[in-house]
Amino acid sequence: MTTKKTKNLVSLFTLIIFLSANSYVSAEPKSNADLAKAAQNPVASMISLPFQNNTNFGIGPNDETQNMLNIQPVWPVSLSSDWNLITRTIVPVITQPDIFTNDGQITGLGDITFTAFVSPAKSGKLIWGVGPVFLLPTASDKTLGAEKWGVGASFVVLAMPGNWVVGSLISNVWSVGGSGNQDINLFTWQYFINYNLPDSWYLTTAPILTANWEADSYGDRWTVPFGGGGGKIFKIGKQPVNAQVSAYKNVQTPEFGPDWQLRVQLQFLFPK
Repeated sequence: MTTKKTKNLVSLFTLIIFLSANSYVSAEPKSNADLAKAAQNPVASMISLPFQNNTNFGIGPNDETQNMLNIQPVWPVSLSSDWNLITRTIVPVITQPDIFTNDGQITGLGDITFTAFVSPAKSGKLIWGVGPVFLLPTASDKTLGAEKWGVGASFVVLAMPGNWVVGSLISNVWSVGGSGNQDINLFTWQYFINYNLPDSWYLTTAPILTANWEADSYGDRWTVPFGGGGGKIFKIGKQPVNAQVSAYKNVQTPEFGPDWQLRVQLQFLFPK
């Protein structure tokens, strides 16, 4: 798949989500405080379209830069009066150094991840969701993906006392086929702590810890970041938007892994 085809596919995918979501929005607005908590809840019953840009610095032997734009539509489906299905798709568009030629960069589509959480429609103080996660070998270049199909399980749990939204999201994916030479056994843990401030501002930390269980050594297995940032809920016309900026330092990383990450996110919200 060429870069042009990748861009066309992403543009078409984004347009479909926007058109469908706009037909889903009702006339009843939510307060910005409610929107902030819903945006911070991975299993909220609300359509949203986050564009999360992660810039990784210091990767490879020459300390170069990788950029990954994750387009992450969230689509809730009501299964019954008691249960919801929350689907979350991650479509990565990656720009990184060409590791084979060490000359120039490669830009294209990475492997898509799809997760479906089953979650109670009416939660108490503790909110949770559980479901399968699938890895699809959609990369437009072999250097941008694993060339493997993957399947696994994911679990999320959180609470929202007062101004806080605190929780954890855990998953593990195993490869089940494909042409790639390296098997996949990848653990991911994202804990998130948000504190909501007046005027729709909030503080956040949401590092993503990963463990590649197939790595030969312990030192190349873990990526452990620490950091945080802040964000704000606002409107562009009548469209609610969640914007945030954060930075994370990797205190543990594989030999050629990134030293730190800058994350910038713009999330379009479509409340009922």
